[in-house]
Amino acid sequence: MSHQSPWWSPERHADRRPFLVGRGRIKAAIRNWFVGQGFTEVEPSILQVSPGNETHLHAFRTDMIGTDLSRHELYLHTSPELAMKKLLAAGETKIFAFAPVFRNRERGSLHSPEFTMLEWYRADEPYQTLWDDCATVLKIASEAAGHLEWTLRGKTCNPGAAFHALTLEQAFLQFAGMPLREAISQNILNRAALAAAAEAVGIRIAADDTWSDIFSRVLVEKIDDRLGSPAPTILYEYPVAEAALARPVLSDPQVAERFELFACGVELANGFGEFTDADEQRRRFEMWMAEKQRIYGERYPIDEDFLAALRVMPPSSGCALGFDRLVMLATGAERIDQVLWTPFPETGK
Repeated sequence: MSHQSPWWSPERHADRRPFLVGRGRIKAAIRNWFVGQGFTEVEPSILQVSPGNETHLHAFRTDMIGTDLSRHELYLHTSPELAMKKLLAAGETKIFAFAPVFRNRERGSLHSPEFTMLEWYRADEPYQTLWDDCATVLKIASEAAGHLEWTLRGKTCNPGAAFHALTLEQAFLQFAGMPLREAISQNILNRAALAAAAEAVGIRIAADDTWSDIFSRVLVEKIDDRLGSPAPTILYEYPVAEAALARPVLSDPQVAERFELFACGVELANGFGEFTDADEQRRRFEMWMAEKQRIYGERYPIDEDFLAALRVMPPSSGCALGFDRLVMLATGAERIDQVLWTPFPETGK
């Protein structure tokens, strides 16, 4: 088995340096655009009482030790979302951050346990405005890196092209040949219907798979890889059950104001019209944590301070974009470790 030289070896660093220099140019250009649009850059704290309450996101734990040697369990956040929404409650209206975030159980060519999230929020603006923001961010990154066409794993994307937008219902029909709406009725999830439709198109279903598990498997096996080529793709109007931090669409409350952005088959961003019903948000968090306990044998605390802030937070829209993935595509890198200045070393396990 061959062993790659460490990232700090001069030869390997020389190979990575053009990507890293490009990273700096891209970050500076994006920062200048946000500031020019009247946004304020913020620095949300990384240590939190709750890392977020999504079922399949895994956090890093730590202990805060007081001067009296008392210990309080804290977490490195998986997203700056909770902290940034508190700033909206405090009165900020247009904010952005290049936030270091941490996710356990994630490692690969597109995943790192520590990475950078570009996250921004607009108070009192519709979530479709974020689509325009995303289009601008992609163009800025492309121009800053000097690559007007992106290529990854045999797929190409013109980041300056008009976005192709389709709903989840349209994507399920077009790419998987499955009628998603037949598996949902008045926000009641029909697992049997979804499982039968998935098995009919060749997707293997386990007896203990939930509706959400099957939904995610269809996306991974049939849809995600086919998005974002030759133009960026916006996938929007997720079922409410798959968008628990997003508000329902007024004209169709079975789907939510959630979208994802894809380029070259890679998910780049996840955006929402933000949900602000604190009581319902608590119920959703508790449901997620019960599912995490069932699957993984653990749960994270709920941030009561966040739920209190949610009660006074204005209607807002927010987007989280994987900055390292953006840099990968814009500079022509093939792996995320090529665009991280000090990537975490492989453990070999």
